[in-house]
Amino acid sequence: MPDLALPSPRLPSSSAAEPAAVSRSGLVDEIARWAGVFLILTGLAHLVVFAVDGGAWEGPVSWRKPVTFGVSFGVTLIALAWVTSYVPTGARARAVLLGLFTADCVLEVGGITLQAWRGVPSHLNMETRFDAAVSMTLAVGGGLLVVLLSAFAVLAFRRRPRGPAGMALALRAGFAILLVALVSGAGMIARGVYLTRTGHQLDAYSSTAPLKPLHGVSLHAVLVLPLLAWALSRTGWSAAARHRTVSAAAGAYGLAVVAAGVWAAVTW
Repeated sequence: MPDLALPSPRLPSSSAAEPAAVSRSGLVDEIARWAGVFLILTGLAHLVVFAVDGGAWEGPVSWRKPVTFGVSFGVTLIALAWVTSYVPTGARARAVLLGLFTADCVLEVGGITLQAWRGVPSHLNMETRFDAAVSMTLAVGGGLLVVLLSAFAVLAFRRRPRGPAGMALALRAGFAILLVALVSGAGMIARGVYLTRTGHQLDAYSSTAPLKPLHGVSLHAVLVLPLLAWALSRTGWSAAARHRTVSAAAGAYGLAVVAAGVWAAVTW
């Protein structure tokens, strides 16, 4: 089996109990990375299903959802397993948070994929008891994702992240932008549930469209910016030059998020 380990800082153990905690954390990291690969492959496999089965690409019932959610959740999971290794926190606490996040990602993609194969909407669907149970499970899972990612963001700001020049800035900017994705995602869920509960099912499905670009753009900053900082560390540039480059990239990414936010406000 190939090694999926990504570059991360190596830290000395600080107590007799630490090696066991680090070992458990390493196992959780491995599970998270392989789960991310599995979700990505599952998403890509549904491109083949779409090519064979056809049908609409857009809309609440389409093969687009297992594709986009599988790839997006898989990439995010692998990214989080990597970038959080730079965030100063206890190995046990990180293992718990990352383990819960991994399980939640698999649950979310699994529910969405199940409903796609059943030919019914995955979110905001209250047509039957089973559909309502899946929909509410996905909503609760989404809430848990917000809590877990917010916890990692808080940890990144409480203590300066480790890593090469620009990594601390990249991580903090990435997590700050990620919070925008969490807020926009929560907004989509809240508005959709409200419209569904008040008898406007069709409006609920279309109500999330204005926030989707904002949510999508801001979701992956926590991977893009740290990856840039790491790539720059492989060059011969000075630490100051690398830091300035990461700062400029973070500013550009922030402008893209603002633009998506303006578009959401105009089309809401």
